[in-house]
Amino acid sequence: MAEPRGIDPRGPRLAASITSVLLLVATLLALVGISTQGSASFGWFAYQPMGDFAFVSRSAWAIEMASVGARVLDLGFLAVLVIALLFLWGVVSPRTAPWGVLYRRAIQPRLTPPADLEDPRPPRFAQGVGLFVTTVGLVLHAVGIPLALPIAAALAFMAAFLNAVFGLCLGCQLWLLLQRIGLVGRAG
Repeated sequence: MAEPRGIDPRGPRLAASITSVLLLVATLLALVGISTQGSASFGWFAYQPMGDFAFVSRSAWAIEMASVGARVLDLGFLAVLVIALLFLWGVVSPRTAPWGVLYRRAIQPRLTPPADLEDPRPPRFAQGVGLFVTTVGLVLHAVGIPLALPIAAALAFMAAFLNAVFGLCLGCQLWLLLQRIGLVGRAG
């Protein structure tokens, strides 16, 4: 008997649930990390009134003055990097990606068979979109752009959350739009 073409749609939804939790933690770590700190927020200076001193720059960010090593060792950066690597794994080898394996081995045997199977290309494309968004945030953070990392992590979190809670896969919708205009694979 030939293996059915398609995947159980509950698998990507589980992956989105786990990923959304990881992205929420990463977003919080990025928000309290170097990306959001002003230069005057270090140590004792954080608690001192600034008064009317005209020479104090309110636009300076700690990330702009930090070395690349300090930016890369930021906990928010490391958390988003791990998630980006998980996205990469999901794009390169979706059959061996950890959340899919967890679903197929531990959860799917306990469920009834799915009513419908879905094309595996849109969820894989969605993983690529997540990889792109998190990679942009990582690169911008590494070059010293303030707030880039928490914004990228928050955007990826919102997309994963929508998929996990409401079953709305934004990457999949983007795939379908690109398919309609003929930029990606034919309907199969």
